[in-house]
Amino acid sequence: MFKALTNKPFWVNLLVAVGILLVVFLLFFLSLGLLTKHGENEKVPYVVGKNVEEARKILEARGFEVEVQDSVYMDTTAKLSVVRQSPESDAIVKKHRTIYLTINRAVAPLIEMPDLRGFSYLSAKLYLESLGLKMGDTSYTPDIAKNAVKEQLFNGKKVEPGAKINMGSVIDFVLGSGIGSSETNVPDLVGMTVAQARDYLSNLSITLSTINPVDGVTDTANAFVTRQSPEAFTVQPDGSRALNKIRSGQLIDIWISSKPPVKDTATTVNPN
Repeated sequence: MFKALTNKPFWVNLLVAVGILLVVFLLFFLSLGLLTKHGENEKVPYVVGKNVEEARKILEARGFEVEVQDSVYMDTTAKLSVVRQSPESDAIVKKHRTIYLTINRAVAPLIEMPDLRGFSYLSAKLYLESLGLKMGDTSYTPDIAKNAVKEQLFNGKKVEPGAKINMGSVIDFVLGSGIGSSETNVPDLVGMTVAQARDYLSNLSITLSTINPVDGVTDTANAFVTRQSPEAFTVQPDGSRALNKIRSGQLIDIWISSKPPVKDTATTVNPN
């Protein structure tokens, strides 16, 4: 065959080569439609808001592949419903294209409760919402830090920092209302443990401020109060004790020790 070709004039061989190339190009363009499935396009239906299984059936009926790509949690949307799709609805794509879905979780994820005590109300609210938690009711207690968070509550009970709670949970705040107008005697905390002093003061809406160890205290809650400021009384020149006054919302500093103090009860108390 090669000898037969070489025996022909050059122009004949050239025409044969051109003919072969034309046939190859023709076959290529004829098969291109089959390779790219030209004409087999489909409009992507809108499935956002539908249950993931219902969305899958709708898409597969149109000839699409379906893959759940991601999940989020939104308490305002039905569980296991589609919240996002890619490609979006009304896009014209090839059949058998994969449609990626993002769905709403069936169970709210657990997150750690932050420590918002001491935050201003607005800062605490914004922080709370950034974690996917909701702001609930607010109540007030006398405290020198007005509108600062004193306690954080979940289902009516104190929730400690680090506790695991579901995203979307409602958190209530107890806020400081400022210093109260009425006065009461400064409570005598000397001899109490820190835990006892804290509980006692909470009933009076008075807050422990600075806790100062005077020796090697290892258990603060069970350490003993040896001194406080303001003191419960002032010793008068005649040796009597005049009770000092404090308002709800004010603070008391204490000094603590691992050993209980010896209290002096010799002088009399002057209530004035």
